[in-house]
Amino acid sequence: MFSCTNYFQHFCSNGFQLESKGYSLHDDLLPSLGATINHRIKLRKHIVSPYDPHYRLWEMFLMVLVLYSAWICPFEFAFLHYLPSTMFLVDNIINSFFAIDIALTFFVAFVDHKSYLLVDEPKRIAVRYLSTWFIFDACSTFPFQTISFFFNRHGNSLGFKLLSMLRLWRLHRVGSLFASLEKDIRFNYFWTRCAKLFSVTLFAVHFSGCFYYMIADRYPDPKRTWIGAVIPNFRKDNLWIRYVTAIYWSITTLTTTGYGDLHAENTREMLFDIFYMFFNLGLTAYLIGNMTNLVVHGTSRTKSFRDTFQAASEFASRNKLPRHIEEQMLSHICLRFKTEELKQQETLNGLPKAIRSSIAEFLFYPIVEKVYLFQGASFNLIFQLVTEMQADYFPPKEDVILQNEALTDIYIIVSGAVVQGRLIAGEVFGEIGVLCHVPQPFTIRTTEIAQILRLQSAVLFNTIRESRQDATIVMRNLFQVNPIIDQHCFTK
Repeated sequence: MFSCTNYFQHFCSNGFQLESKGYSLHDDLLPSLGATINHRIKLRKHIVSPYDPHYRLWEMFLMVLVLYSAWICPFEFAFLHYLPSTMFLVDNIINSFFAIDIALTFFVAFVDHKSYLLVDEPKRIAVRYLSTWFIFDACSTFPFQTISFFFNRHGNSLGFKLLSMLRLWRLHRVGSLFASLEKDIRFNYFWTRCAKLFSVTLFAVHFSGCFYYMIADRYPDPKRTWIGAVIPNFRKDNLWIRYVTAIYWSITTLTTTGYGDLHAENTREMLFDIFYMFFNLGLTAYLIGNMTNLVVHGTSRTKSFRDTFQAASEFASRNKLPRHIEEQMLSHICLRFKTEELKQQETLNGLPKAIRSSIAEFLFYPIVEKVYLFQGASFNLIFQLVTEMQADYFPPKEDVILQNEALTDIYIIVSGAVVQGRLIAGEVFGEIGVLCHVPQPFTIRTTEIAQILRLQSAVLFNTIRESRQDATIVMRNLFQVNPIIDQHCFTK
């Protein structure tokens, strides 16, 4: 079980080491075509890499402060006429951390999105920051509440409160965080998206509830407000009760439940309700669209399987196929669906041949080298054959080879069993028909779920033709195990 310390070490250190190994999908540092990458990138003095684990930890710390700011800004704006000294001190400490981050940003290298190179020139870093987010960051960090005390003893001026709401600009960091987490393979994509949607909904409910309460609190006649009609002296009521009431109204309105116990009582509230309803239409469409996309994406593979299964069943019924053939068809479709995640053939096909060869060698070489047909053959021969083999799964009681069938493949059993006498894992069949160019003398049928390697005869012939010694070994092994074969049988 991870402790908090271990988690941050994993997230900020080990996790981001993946970027150097090519696993991450963040703003990666990519070399230009033809550029050498066998040297370590050395940044200029006093310049910090954006991938530095300590800088990542600093960003995570700021993220916690952003979440606090997202909650406290609307709350202070609506519910607190006079900012308590403790909260005032906390706000200024948080502002100081973001001020430090502004200064630090002038020394953080960035990735040029045109060349994908890491820029560590101080002048370019400064120009880029000053021309993009510096003004917004500075305004969101400026201590407007402190300045307001010079004009108003209690610092409760509405204008300065509105300016303090600029701190919500910091929320763009949350969007960047979720964008990174969605690309991070260490986190489940479905739950990351759900967390993002939940966060958006929670903030919308909180912000709207606070703003709606502020309208009622500043209305001249408290009794002609949405909350005053229910709680006449609401301003004297407990702060927690007022906040919960505002959130209750916001969530019931957002979900279009609308019990009717809290409703607009004046023109200001009616106007806000109108715009809030329009906002709810967009937010609801956004939430439903995203959730639908997640659910459909998660079930598309199952739907495709069901459609294929139904089509095969209808085909068998329409053409009046025998029962055992229909069962073989449907069993094969079911097994293919179950083994798709095991084979990952599409993923493997997209990899370079060298990687595919290494995977095939690791998985199948120990099995193939024990097959009697290749005992004594060179490593080079077996390695070349292994890299060209295809792994297939067969359900029980399925015909792999039919009697008198002209064979084009050799089959090696990895797991399971087939009927030819009784062949089990590590044994081969179909070799006589391929090497001697004769029809298959008998049917081969599985007795249980079997994983079988399939090797095309053309690949075998082309490979052993390159080494006469290996060809002699293969044929000698064939004759020793099957002495009844005519001695004139040989490869081309």
